[in-house]
Amino acid sequence: MQAKTTALNKLSESIGLRIHRAKSKVLRVRTQTSEAVMIGDQPLEDVDAFCYLGSNIDQEGGTLKEIKGRIGKAQAAFTTLGRLWKTRDISLKTKLRIFNSNVKSVLLYGCEAWNASTMCIKRIQVFINRCLRRILRIKWTDKISNESLWERTRQIPAGDEIGRRQWR
Repeated sequence: MQAKTTALNKLSESIGLRIHRAKSKVLRVRTQTSEAVMIGDQPLEDVDAFCYLGSNIDQEGGTLKEIKGRIGKAQAAFTTLGRLWKTRDISLKTKLRIFNSNVKSVLLYGCEAWNASTMCIKRIQVFINRCLRRILRIKWTDKISNESLWERTRQIPAGDEIGRRQWR
């Protein structure tokens, strides 16, 4: 890690940029080493977690805690629009566009920086499926496959959508 930091510092200085030591922190993710990372002759501060572009990142990659928070915020957005989902005056197409823009965007905000495990992606998919079933008025006793649900609502699996956003 020190070699990469030194190389970054040299490259930055060669084009007239300086790394601000007080604003730079070190977060060790899945590593056993505890040797200090230096810029010049000064060590950088080690931290357990930080906020990056509105996403919380911690030593485990920050994903589970972040996803739980995102699901909570998306649930609040979905609940706020509860009367909209129940009305028959608005078409399914319009409801799905509102869902994608107001709920799904809140849910997946910052997913480009996630290191999401399959368990985390499954949590997101369960939330999305629950919302879609509520929009379509599918009771829990009615049997409908997830693939059929996604086909009816023209949605793609959460893992695929997160992957697409990460590649952009």
